[in-house]
Amino acid sequence: MSNSLFEPYVLGPLQLKNKCIMAPLTRCRAINGNLPNDIMATYYGQRSGAGFIIAEGTSPSPNGLGYTNIPGLFTEEHARLWKKSTDSVHNKGGIIFLQMMHTGRVTQIENLPKGARVIGVSSVAKSGEVKTYSGERLPYSTPHQLTTEEVKKTIDEYIDSAKLAIQAGFDGVEIHCAHGYLPNQFINTETNTRKDEYGGSIENRCRFVLEIAEKMCAAIGTEKVGIRISPFSYADTQEDGNDLNTLYAYLAAELQKLNLVYLHLSHMGDADPRKFSLWKELRKTFTNTLILCGDFTKETAQEKLDSGEADLIAFGRDFIGNPDLVERMKNNWPLAERNRELWYGNGAEGYIDYPFYSE
Repeated sequence: MSNSLFEPYVLGPLQLKNKCIMAPLTRCRAINGNLPNDIMATYYGQRSGAGFIIAEGTSPSPNGLGYTNIPGLFTEEHARLWKKSTDSVHNKGGIIFLQMMHTGRVTQIENLPKGARVIGVSSVAKSGEVKTYSGERLPYSTPHQLTTEEVKKTIDEYIDSAKLAIQAGFDGVEIHCAHGYLPNQFINTETNTRKDEYGGSIENRCRFVLEIAEKMCAAIGTEKVGIRISPFSYADTQEDGNDLNTLYAYLAAELQKLNLVYLHLSHMGDADPRKFSLWKELRKTFTNTLILCGDFTKETAQEKLDSGEADLIAFGRDFIGNPDLVERMKNNWPLAERNRELWYGNGAEGYIDYPFYSE
């Protein structure tokens, strides 16, 4: 087998140690007012052997803090505290991006800080329930439909947050346009019933995320901006398949025009064959770096690199219990078993207490 999974790779101006990327993982450890903290810095430093780390979904706005104990990045204090994590990674020779995640309608008002509100593309509540700080699971709140002016202010929040991310020492930013969060809510017809310039046609539904991407590139540089999408994921189950193919083909072409440093394709849910055929089409359209993520093993990751279907492979859940995942795969050392019960705790247990294999 080729050893290319473990060979260096050039991503824009960055020299990656290998092609094994740490995917963003919601870990819910920002337990003091959504502020980054010391155990988060330890956690990321432990995993600095990845080609680069994409840090957990982080909100650019008080309105986007939809899950319990997820971090924000919209104040100077956030930037100062996040710098502990970026320093921890850089001091060990690692590279780290920030995933910018605005939950939009995917929340309950009880989860948001005082003064924030549940916002959405349209006033369409998500079905189901979400865990709240009380420990109860409550129905998702019906969101306030953003006015056109409020949409533009929300875009500005993303750009301000991106500037703070660079100030905090991140090497780049990933726009989270996947899995039903706010940009994904704009592009889907189920959640977007708007009549203004951000609703209706495919071009209009993509406008929100493309304006974020364009302005973010102008603010911090194209070489520091990536994006994550998830065609045919669970967020797209109500969408017309032909419309999705056309939409994502258009979106990928526009992202290529903006020259984003990477496109990150995420697979979650069932193995819908339509998503994988679309992935191959998007590979032809987006010619910059392409990352695939979807519960890959070392062997299946290598197959995607060998076939040319991807440039980099992101690993998520196996990075939780294996801080030295790259070395374990490289040396064929056994992986720690996944313990889902500890993934979303409030402290160090199940977070920074996993041993390196040599220990």
